[in-house]
Amino acid sequence: MNSIFVRILLWISLLFVVSSVAFVATSYYLFRRDSQGNSFMRRVLDSQLDDLRVAWETGGEAALRPQIARMDNRFPGRHSLLDASGTDVLTGEKRDIAGLETSLPPFRWPFGRSPRRAYMLHRSADSRYWMQVVSPEPRIDAPNYLPYYLPIVFVFVLGIYVLAHYIGRPLRQLRETVMRFGSGDLEARTGLRRRDEFGDVARSFDEMAERIQTLLTAERQLLQDISHELRSPLARLSVAVELARTSADRGAALDRIKKEAQRISLLVGELIEMTRAEGDPAERKSAAVDLKELLEELLDDLLIEADEKGIQLERDLQGPIVMQADAELLRRAIENVLRNAIRYSPAEEQVRVRLLREGDEALVIVRDFGPGVPEEMREKIFRPFFRVEDDRARRSGGVGLGLAIAQRAVHLHHGRISARNADMGLEVTIRVPLHG
Repeated sequence: MNSIFVRILLWISLLFVVSSVAFVATSYYLFRRDSQGNSFMRRVLDSQLDDLRVAWETGGEAALRPQIARMDNRFPGRHSLLDASGTDVLTGEKRDIAGLETSLPPFRWPFGRSPRRAYMLHRSADSRYWMQVVSPEPRIDAPNYLPYYLPIVFVFVLGIYVLAHYIGRPLRQLRETVMRFGSGDLEARTGLRRRDEFGDVARSFDEMAERIQTLLTAERQLLQDISHELRSPLARLSVAVELARTSADRGAALDRIKKEAQRISLLVGELIEMTRAEGDPAERKSAAVDLKELLEELLDDLLIEADEKGIQLERDLQGPIVMQADAELLRRAIENVLRNAIRYSPAEEQVRVRLLREGDEALVIVRDFGPGVPEEMREKIFRPFFRVEDDRARRSGGVGLGLAIAQRAVHLHHGRISARNADMGLEVTIRVPLHG
């Protein structure tokens, strides 16, 4: 009984039975009401009874028999004229009408006491005469009519079964897919292509499952990358500790320990920033941020790093351009892009920074004049821990999370970040909507 298929089958069957009974009962009630009132049928019967009565009273049996014959011919059935006691005026046969005056209305329909014939009794207004009409055909007999109704019932039940199967099958398929997905089969999909509510639910589940699989896969990859990134500095840290115990030059060993500890600290800090960028949206603080002012502050803060390499920071900032944003997240995103450009620019070069408004979007464009990236790796640079050249990245002190954090922070502001190889160097563009 817990199956929706069985429930649909039973409910529709019950509704069919109740509707059929209600239809028959309503039809019978309306027929009885119309028959007892001033209906057309009553007027017809009154007219027939008056004709029989006039023929009997004016011409006796000789006039009544032809009148009955004509009436039987015009109105199929066997008509009889009875007196007040229920006796046939022509044959003298006594008919059973006892109690009819009090227990039944003047017009009686549809079934009488005849074993195989339906009949009617109609009384005159002065109660002196009765007219009896016996149907020429056998009355309705359920066993005789059952073969005609069985095909209808069969077709109806078959239709209910098809409907229940049509509704129940996608639900069963969705349930099985959910159970497979819940048991760990991340490849499980419904694959339903129906264009109805069931198809909408199935497609929504498939999209949700796809996103969950992508997130879990990325999470597993991130954990593997973190394990890999931590393994090397921890191993070098362990070696440095052993050297500090045994080496005569403990100062160099302690410097090595400090460097590896700083690298681990940097990695942990970057991971914390990434976790914050993916945290609960309700915990983020949104406020009005002037992008020009934010960029001015960032560029001033980065002057020391740029000066160390002899890099000139060129700025072309339009503004003010104000938007609602999490100031710290947005600052971190732009700062990571700027630091990345400074880190990979050759010495004595320049980094160009532009801020402009384009429609309802603000654009931050950062271009360096370094080696750029291979075209096939251009989209990969936003992945966590991805490095175009591992050795060069390690010497520069990066851990491969800067652009990944920037991308996630920009996405949280409903924006986009992209990179392209310019004539010389790499150009990174951040687009964020001003009204979103």
